[in-house]
Formats: sequence, C-alpha cells, structure tokens
Amino acid sequence: MSIISKDISKAIALLSAEELVAIPTETVYGLAGNIYSEKAIKAIFETKQRPFFNPLIVHIPSVDYLNNIVASIPEKAKLLADAFWPGPITLVLKKKSIIPDLITAGKDTVAVRVPNHPKTLGLLNQLDFPVAAPSANPFNRISPTKPEHVEEYFKNQIKMVLDGGPSKKGIESTIIGFENDEPIIYRLGSTSIEAIEAVVGKIEIKNKKEVSPQAPGMLERHYAPKTETVLTDNLQKIIKEYRGKRIGLLLYNDILNDDAIDFKIVLTQDQNLEEAASKLYDALHELDKQDLDIIIAERLPDYGLGKSINDRLLRATK
Repeated sequence: MSIISKDISKAIALLSAEELVAIPTETVYGLAGNIYSEKAIKAIFETKQRPFFNPLIVHIPSVDYLNNIVASIPEKAKLLADAFWPGPITLVLKKKSIIPDLITAGKDTVAVRVPNHPKTLGLLNQLDFPVAAPSANPFNRISPTKPEHVEEYFKNQIKMVLDGGPSKKGIESTIIGFENDEPIIYRLGSTSIEAIEAVVGKIEIKNKKEVSPQAPGMLERHYAPKTETVLTDNLQKIIKEYRGKRIGLLLYNDILNDDAIDFKIVLTQDQNLEEAASKLYDALHELDKQDLDIIIAERLPDYGLGKSINDRLLRATK
C-alpha cells in the first residue's frame, strides 16, 4: 500500500504524535519532524543514516516567526528574508536556547527558512511547532523531487509522504551564514549568487567543510547515485575511455549522438538553467535505474544556477 497521500490533517496528526512525515517544498522533499521532540529528531538522523554532526534546517511558516527561535537578526539577514522568503534561501542565525542542540549539532546557530510551497505552508501554519526537514533521502544519496522518490527510499520506515507534486526548483536552498554580520554562502543552491548580490552586495563563498560543518550540504560527497558518475567538459574523451561499457549521459545540450551511448537525458532543450535545475535529481534517479556502468554528466555554464548544478554534480562524482 502506498504511503503517498494528499491529506494534510493526517500529516498534522502524525507530526503531532512525534512521527516523521515527508513534506514537499519548492526545492526537494524533506523528511520532517517536530523540532521539540527528541524522539522525532533522532528518528530523522537514524532514518537518513545521517551523522549527528551535520545540522538540520528548521522550517517556519513566516518571516514573523523568526523572532521565536533566533536571538539576533543582522541587517543583511533582514534584507534577504524580505527579498526571498517564502523561498529557497536558508539563513544561519544565532539561536535562542529553545532550539535543541540536537538540531544544530551543538552549535549556537540555527539554519532556518520559510519554504515556498502552498501545501507545506498550509501545514506549518496549522502546527504548534516548526519542523526540521533535511532532504528525504538516505545520507549521501540523490535528493528526492517527487513523492515517488521518497516512497522508494523509505516506504517501510515512515508512515506518510505528503504529496505536493514535483518540486519546482529541484535543488536545495542556498544557505547563507553571517560572520561579523556579513553574509557568506555556505551552500550554493536554488537562489543564484547574482540574485543574492543584487540585494546585499558582493558575497563570499565557503561551501565546503568536512569536519563540523556550519550548515547542511557542505560535505564533499553528497547527492550521489549508486552508479559511478563523472563530470566532464570533454564528453567525447570520456565516452571513448568507457566504450564497450553501458554508458548513460546527462546533458545540458543535446548535441551528441554516439552509438556507444545506452541511455541519455537532456536537462533542457533551450539552455534554460532553471529548467535544468528542476530536472537534475529526477534525471539522476532515472539514470541510476538503467543498470549502467557509468553516468557521464556534462558540466554546465559556470554562472547563475549553472554554478549550483555543477556544485551538485561535482559532489555526486567524489
């Protein structure tokens, strides 16, 4: 029997009973639990097999709710929240003591965002608590952008996936922390650097940290298929190296036909980076099902969302 359901009241009842529910967001599906329930939060880490040193993102219903959980909000954080919430930006801010250390990996900061999905905003507005909701996939595996992806991963481990259709953005939120009140990108994501800099000016990027990361998504290997994956600027060279093997291609441009290729997916027919981002994880899920020896991914242009997509593909190939 399927665990996918559109019933928000059922999701509310399960979350209120300290159970986990996978929820839709505009970025990817999240594995949600009550942030004040130690049972629920431990279940998130255990279900995902996620290390406890990797902090979680807290999802709240509105900008106004922020004062309930954070101790201070730098001026540029206010500008970003006003510009992008609800939406795919996560802010890492000094937490109030009400936020459990389990959520923040013992740090004095909490990662928080307002998701831009009508179903999940409706859910959050009816709950008495915020939820922590990292991506609803086993640690290091491909993030889910459809309810079916979550069901394939966790059908025997959780009771419900709240069906909100395919995720529109398709890659995780951009995470921004603050050092001396100045914003720093800890994880590239669905909001481009260019859009952020238009609001707060030039911004530094520190989006890799293996030990005690300040935010989720900073680990070197992440978002990975089971199939070996390589990222390249030179498709023909890599195809030649693997000729005779079962080859799958993930392309930005549909410019390559070669009888050595067993399966290919083109992310966009008209070089639309937003479309490419929205299809990225679904394409990787599809390629991973094809019993391939190798997935060869084409590097995208290194600007706008292309930079974020390349970041995900690079981590999938480590």
